[in-house]
Amino acid sequence: MATLHLDTATDTPHSPTSHARSSPSDSDNEDNLPYPGELSRNDFLADDFDSQTYLSTLRNRHQTLEDLRSDLRQRSQLLNQELLDLVNNNYEEFLSLGADLKGGEEKVEGVRVGLLGFEREIEGIRKVVAERAEQVGQLLGERKEVRRDIMVGRGLLEVERRLEELEGSLGIKNAAQDAESLASDSDDEEEDAEVEAFPIRKSKAQTEQFVLLNKLVTRLGPEHPFLQAQQSRIEHVHRTLLSSLATLLRQAKAAKDQDATLAVVRLHVLLDAEQDGAKTLQSG
Repeated sequence: MATLHLDTATDTPHSPTSHARSSPSDSDNEDNLPYPGELSRNDFLADDFDSQTYLSTLRNRHQTLEDLRSDLRQRSQLLNQELLDLVNNNYEEFLSLGADLKGGEEKVEGVRVGLLGFEREIEGIRKVVAERAEQVGQLLGERKEVRRDIMVGRGLLEVERRLEELEGSLGIKNAAQDAESLASDSDDEEEDAEVEAFPIRKSKAQTEQFVLLNKLVTRLGPEHPFLQAQQSRIEHVHRTLLSSLATLLRQAKAAKDQDATLAVVRLHVLLDAEQDGAKTLQSG
């Protein structure tokens, strides 16, 4: 450490200077000198602290070398005490950390048990969600089936409506009678058809409606119990319609009306009854 040199005179008591300094006025001047402030703690904490540089800045503190040494010694003791307190505090925290870690196994086990319980809760929720999803799927399937049944029901009602219209248009009064009674009455109906002439336009509308009826039955499925029950009615309408067309075809041929003959032949084609039309033309 650099030595701080202060200017101190060593005059003898007999010298004039010594006598002058011992005068009362000089004593008053010494009392009026500025009192040196406390050494700043921040000066010692600087990263670039250098002892020699720091002591060289203390030339104008107006204090004796012994007082400066005393201040530096006191500041050193304070810093040492702060360092000791800091170490003690950190050591106490280290010891408390060790005490906390000593029971860490139990805490880890507690966390593990909590996680297992949470996992079981999640699994339970997952099962509930899966069950609800399955229920929703079943309900959606049932809804789809209900919609399909509704569409089928509407289709069946449409079949019934078209059958009734055709039966009314063709003059079929007893639509519920069985196939044997219908076959026994077919000759009488044909004879009546020869007496009554059906307009071609009306027969065309009846034929187109019957074609649509067959398409509707095919789309719904002919194996449906309701459609199976209506099969005899459908066949009766088909036979009656063919009988009416045969009567028209004979009348057109007898009148030598080629346009009417071609029109009736086309109606036979719509009904896939070309052979029936050809037989009528040959027999007529």
